[in-house]
Amino acid sequence: MDLGEISPQTLMERLTREPPKLIDVREPWEFELCRIAGAINVPLQTLPARLPELEQSHDIVVICHHGMRSLYAAEFLRDQGFSSVLNLTGGIARWGREIDPGMPQY
Repeated sequence: MDLGEISPQTLMERLTREPPKLIDVREPWEFELCRIAGAINVPLQTLPARLPELEQSHDIVVICHHGMRSLYAAEFLRDQGFSSVLNLTGGIARWGREIDPGMPQY
């Protein structure tokens, strides 16, 4: 089964060509500590209510701290009819280690 994952390196490359919509499902306090530029904060528990804000035709990458909440969110979005949804493998923590070492970690 394809889990619909994207590595930080592949996401970085995509951001320079055809940027997907970045949905960060962490809590607002986490989002304030560190985030990928251009990401919008949609805390996981608010995702169902905020579906109307998202377009099903957009490519979406879902982000959280380590990749578990975002995996759940990506599955939820696919179940709601979103066809192009990927989970950032390892979350913002892996992004910080591999792409942006100066990013604050928690």
